[in-house]
Amino acid sequence: MTEQTVERRAIWYLLGFLAVVLAFVLSMALKGFTLQGFYVTLGAFLTLSILSFLYKDNIFYKMAEHLFVGVSAAYWMVMGFWSVMVPNLIGKIHPPAVKPFMPAIASEPASYWYLIPAILGIMLLWRLMPKGAWIARWALAFIVGTTAVLNFIRYMASDLLGQINSSMVPLVVIQNGSLDIMTTISNLVLFLGVFCGLIYFFFSKEHKGVFGVGSKIGIWILMVTFGAGFGYTVMARISLLVGRFRFLFDDWLGLLK
Repeated sequence: MTEQTVERRAIWYLLGFLAVVLAFVLSMALKGFTLQGFYVTLGAFLTLSILSFLYKDNIFYKMAEHLFVGVSAAYWMVMGFWSVMVPNLIGKIHPPAVKPFMPAIASEPASYWYLIPAILGIMLLWRLMPKGAWIARWALAFIVGTTAVLNFIRYMASDLLGQINSSMVPLVVIQNGSLDIMTTISNLVLFLGVFCGLIYFFFSKEHKGVFGVGSKIGIWILMVTFGAGFGYTVMARISLLVGRFRFLFDDWLGLLK
């Protein structure tokens, strides 16, 4: 990159920065230089900085991204300290220490069993030390092992057994002495979908003939399921995008009022 190119790029960066500052001041002037106007203008600036990545990577996007990550990390760190460590660790080991913040917990008796998770937490932080990083592996192994066992039991009851119970439906539904056609069709589709999906994952038999037809139906069922899940995720992101556009056009520009 030549020196002339560097100077030209620096000039464009300076002009862009001045344009952003001018637009920020103009927006503040339209909002009356109030604190609420500053918050709205700042939010609009950060939103547009994030959306500028649709054009290409730039310094405004990087600044907004780093600010978002830093503020989020700080916020969740403070929330974790006051909502987890203070009531569940300090309040359990020495309740009088949290009396100014949580008087209900301060009246409870001390439980020194909570020294064990405190020691495990200190062992995890030992990984940041220049020596003795292996100490953190013992705490990590204990946490991963106990979490895996507890979640296995919970997911076994809520997901596996719950889905099996929900799949065992009557194929013919009769209500008030007559056939409920819609519920019967729904149950048949559910049964065939689950059955054909399981056939696709049965690899001990070659997928030919009737077995192969069931396997192909299972593939279509799986694709529809994955597509519906992906579509649901996209719609959730679209709703966030609509919220941002509403903020820009309503709260900032006031065009929707």
